[in-house]
Amino acid sequence: MLFALDHTLSFPPVDRAEPDGLLAIGGDLSTQRLLMAYREGIFPWYEGDTPLWWCPDPRFVLYPPALKVSKSMKGLFRKGVFTYATNQNFPAVIRACKQTPRKGQAGTWITDEVERAYTELHRLGYAHSAETWQDGVLVGGLYGIRLGRVFFGESMFSHVSNASKFAFISYVEQLRAEGVELIDCQVYTAYLESLGAQMIPRSEFVARVRGLL
Repeated sequence: MLFALDHTLSFPPVDRAEPDGLLAIGGDLSTQRLLMAYREGIFPWYEGDTPLWWCPDPRFVLYPPALKVSKSMKGLFRKGVFTYATNQNFPAVIRACKQTPRKGQAGTWITDEVERAYTELHRLGYAHSAETWQDGVLVGGLYGIRLGRVFFGESMFSHVSNASKFAFISYVEQLRAEGVELIDCQVYTAYLESLGAQMIPRSEFVARVRGLL
């Protein structure tokens, strides 16, 4: 059963989600609703002008100690081709994630409303960007939400080969050093699986999130 949200700040239990993980439709992207969603293991995607709320089973996650760094990437780090930074230009990162074409996709789920909502979350200290710079130019990066010892990844982009991977690896190592124990990757991609991400049951994911906030 698909739930329709109104302006009440609440979500149905995540185990009521459809088989594909779709839990609810509607509502808004207020700061309060977004933070409530993440704390319950729920994340938004858009279809047209309508927010859709998801909590798939299983869930795709990365435990920082399981990060895999290939020999070629280790070589790239040694060469010093890129420079890594966090939160140097969050608006540029989310805008690039929104505008960068993606293979097999006609558009993006990052609407103007999403961009505004997450930029506000950044202003409030919840949303963060990890960035790859080359010769003073932003060439790759990612953004997501940090709550407690969990980082909820949202989107990434790359304008130069391996730029997003460089930002991701650098940020995972930073998060591990800062005590983050779980990185939410949401849904499966072979790209993130190659970096060590794995599937876990939704029930385990939700329990882990609650314990790490």
